[in-house]
Amino acid sequence: MKIHEKYIHRCLQIAKNGFGLTAPNPAVGCVIVCDNKIIGEGYTSPYGGNHAEVNAINAVKNKSLLKDATLYVTLEPCSHFGKTPPCSNLIIKHHIPNVVVGCIDDNKLVAGRGIDVLKKNGCNVTIGVLENLCKQHHKRFFTFHNKKRPFIILKWAETLDGFIAPFNKKEKKPTWITNPYSRQLVHKWRAKEQAILIGSNTAKDDNPKLTTRDWKGNNPVRVVLDKDDRLSDTLCVFNQEAKTIKVTESNIQSICDKLFKHNINSVIIEGGAQTLQLFIDSGIWDEARVFIGKSLFNEGIKAPKLICKSNALTQINDDTLKIYVQN
Repeated sequence: MKIHEKYIHRCLQIAKNGFGLTAPNPAVGCVIVCDNKIIGEGYTSPYGGNHAEVNAINAVKNKSLLKDATLYVTLEPCSHFGKTPPCSNLIIKHHIPNVVVGCIDDNKLVAGRGIDVLKKNGCNVTIGVLENLCKQHHKRFFTFHNKKRPFIILKWAETLDGFIAPFNKKEKKPTWITNPYSRQLVHKWRAKEQAILIGSNTAKDDNPKLTTRDWKGNNPVRVVLDKDDRLSDTLCVFNQEAKTIKVTESNIQSICDKLFKHNINSVIIEGGAQTLQLFIDSGIWDEARVFIGKSLFNEGIKAPKLICKSNALTQINDDTLKIYVQN
């Protein structure tokens, strides 16, 4: 493995610690190397806190080594004042001579300016190391800035005979199709994304909490579609466990525009069938994660129809998980 790739791999590894905490900022990873040894590393703090480069530089005990070091980072260092000062200025202040960047930041506030500032101040900058992996890691951030909408993940569970829910339910609570391991995985996903969205029928019929109670992590922002504004405030989605946004728009693009205005850069669409199908039919989605359980309903609400070849297939005990990626 080439030396630059080795350390960018490490950047990507630690950057994942920021998922679910940094949004709407990207979850960046940074490693500082001197004489082939890591002398400092860091990842983006929760939103409003330090960026990855700042945490990595702060982690270096002997700051005199920085003048002979190489800083590796998954995303171009920022050059503007936001919640925190520009990272490029800090790199220049410490006279770090070499900077290796995974991919350029598409945010119009940066978009190459950070690299230009570094070069003008004498830094040797290498761009595009493991670029595709870095872009994949930062897919939520790039989708938000390039498409002006959140990165959209569709998720549902269906029975072996293709149903997502029974017609009639005795109680207003979810009907479980998958096993506990799959359900825990879903809660892990929730902790990584900024928001979770359901339609009004799911809110009424299932009365879900939409929290991460089976996984340690932040609860996502709950988004509830309620075009007629008729949902009861006593439903679980309106309790104090997490923030909830009520959306009265019914057009998918309008919904995405609303989420964009709320600075939501990723969202899991968890139902119901009608809401999921609307996103599928609009073509406005990025990934679909579909569980197939072992149970049979014989009749009920049909699962959404997704005409797309799955990119991955995984067994979770007796459940099957299919992953689809929008081209």
